[in-house]
Amino acid sequence: MLTLDPFCPILPDTDWLKRLLPLGLKLVQLRIKDEPPETVRAEIETSIQLCRAHDCQLVVNDYWREAIEAGADFVHLGQEDLASADLASIRRAGMKLGISTHSKSELATALKAEPDYVALGPIYETKLKQMPWAPQGLARVAEWRNKVGRPLVAIGGITLETVASVLEAGASSAAVITDIVTNLNPEERTRSWIAATSPWRRDLSTARPQG
Repeated sequence: MLTLDPFCPILPDTDWLKRLLPLGLKLVQLRIKDEPPETVRAEIETSIQLCRAHDCQLVVNDYWREAIEAGADFVHLGQEDLASADLASIRRAGMKLGISTHSKSELATALKAEPDYVALGPIYETKLKQMPWAPQGLARVAEWRNKVGRPLVAIGGITLETVASVLEAGASSAAVITDIVTNLNPEERTRSWIAATSPWRRDLSTARPQG
């Protein structure tokens, strides 16, 4: 089964990768928004090079065609992107697939695509944007973990104070955006996240701390 690092920052561009990868990140998602096609392609290609140089798994959000062309290892799709994506092409390219879910119906749709991991959110109320879904809570994390039969990524409103509870509830990895990119000292905050999730890093298959 696929193993994921328990900490997954979601970053908007390669400038952020250059800042934070040297700190020891082992899993990162590149989420590019509202950029021209040539910029998207260049960002993905550079991100792949940077992550390989730092032995970090890179997940490309949404842009599955460009990810295939660049030779990426992972792509992550939301429900709308999943509906229009060529899953056969993604599989032929040897890429691993992650899919977002926010409800039981979306989980059923996601599982039909046989993803390598499933994301659930928002776990808590999030400040990033207005969500049409209520916070899922820890009980839903445990429920999803038992249903999916593969790694579960939790996202939405997770903080340093709550990440242990999220991982203990069954999440394989905690995806984080706002708490990193809006922090006054993102480097120091990233170090804190790596330290906070380190007990789970020893046994990624079960996402349980040792000792």
